[in-house]
Amino acid sequence: MNNKEQYMNPNLELVTEQNKTVYRRFIQEVFNEGRVDTLEQLLSPSYIYQDAPPGTPPNADGLRQVVTNARTAFPDLTVTIVDMVGEGDKVCARLTTRGTHKGVFFDIPPTGKTISMKGMTMIHLVDGRMVTSWVLNDVMGLMNQLGAGSKNKLD
Repeated sequence: MNNKEQYMNPNLELVTEQNKTVYRRFIQEVFNEGRVDTLEQLLSPSYIYQDAPPGTPPNADGLRQVVTNARTAFPDLTVTIVDMVGEGDKVCARLTTRGTHKGVFFDIPPTGKTISMKGMTMIHLVDGRMVTSWVLNDVMGLMNQLGAGSKNKLD
């Protein structure tokens, strides 16, 4: 859709707001409440998780695995949407994830440390369901907070 079509489409703003609502619901229900059962309502059957962690399927099952692992390691996990913008069928958000490390996370035993991780996402939605997501989180910053960041060793 070009810019002229966007300005001529009075429903575009409504669709954008609906897509932002879907993404807010996704963050609240799936990540903050751990209700992975709602993924079937929120994701398209052809959903693609573009930035799935290594060894994780790039689909709904992979996302379910990521959420379950994160909530097991950080039972009080909270994702806050700091900023969100949308245009047509895409939504982009700046996020902050917080939680207390009480379970194993990527082979790191519980530390009891409270973490805060920044991230950004872009979501493509069609007919009110997420079709594709791109996720970039400050994983190195998270690992440093857990005491597992890369260190130069002279061995």
